[in-house]
Amino acid sequence: MPAKFISFLKDQGEKVGDQVHFLGSFFRNTFKKGFEWNELIRECYLIGYKSLPLVAITGFILGFVFTLQSEPTLKAFGAENYLPAMVSVSLIREIAPVIVALICAGKIASSIGAELGSMKVTEQIDAMEVSGSNPIQYLVVTRILACTFMIPLLTIIADALGLLGGFTGINISNKVSAVLYFNKAIAALDFTDFIPAFIKTFFFGFAIGFVGCYKGYNSGRGTASVGMAANSAVVNASLWVIVLDAVAVQLTSVLAYH
Repeated sequence: MPAKFISFLKDQGEKVGDQVHFLGSFFRNTFKKGFEWNELIRECYLIGYKSLPLVAITGFILGFVFTLQSEPTLKAFGAENYLPAMVSVSLIREIAPVIVALICAGKIASSIGAELGSMKVTEQIDAMEVSGSNPIQYLVVTRILACTFMIPLLTIIADALGLLGGFTGINISNKVSAVLYFNKAIAALDFTDFIPAFIKTFFFGFAIGFVGCYKGYNSGRGTASVGMAANSAVVNASLWVIVLDAVAVQLTSVLAYH
C-alpha cells in the first residue's frame, strides 16, 4: 500500500512538473519575436464570435428563469420591489461569469483539445518543429490569449442579456417599464460587484485555454487519444473554473472586510 501511494504521488508530481514546464513555455514564447497576430485574430473570431449565440441565449435564459423563480418568494415577503436589484447583483457577481465559463469550458476546451490532439496524432506538430516553425507560439500562445481576452467579453454580453431576460420575466405577471427596471437594476450595482467578477473571468479564460492546449498538445499517438484529450480538457477546465471561483470569492470577501 505505501508503495502504491508513493507511486501515485510520483505520477502526480510528474504531471504537475509537466504542466509547469508547459506554462513556462507559454510565457517564454509569448514575448518572442515573430508573434502570430493573424492567428490570434482568427482564434479570437473562432472562440469569441462563434460562441456568441450560445452565450447570448444562455445569458438571456439565466436572467429570465432566475426572475421567475425568485419572484414568488419575494412576493411572499412583500419585497418584490427588490427583484431587479437582486437579479442584477446575483447575475453580475456570480451566476453569469461562472455559467459562461463552464459553457466555454465545454465548448472551447474540448474543441482545442481535440484539434491539437488530432494534429499530434497526424504528426503535424512534429512537422512544424522539423520545419523550423514554433508550434508553441503558433498553436498554444494564440489560443490561450484568445480565450483570456474573449471570455470576459462574452461574460459582459451575457450580463447585459441576463438583465434583459430578467426584464422579460418580470413583465410576464407585472407591468414594469424598462426605465424603472434598469434604473433599479443598475442602481443596486457597485464597482465592487462588477470589477472582481470581471477580473476573475480573465483567469477563467486563461485556465480554459491552458487546459485545452495542454491536454491536446500532450495527447497520445492513437486515434482514441483525441477523444480522451477532449474529454479530459472539459473535465479539468470545468474543475479549474470552480476552484478559481471559490478562491476569487474568498479573496473578494477578505478585501471587502478590510
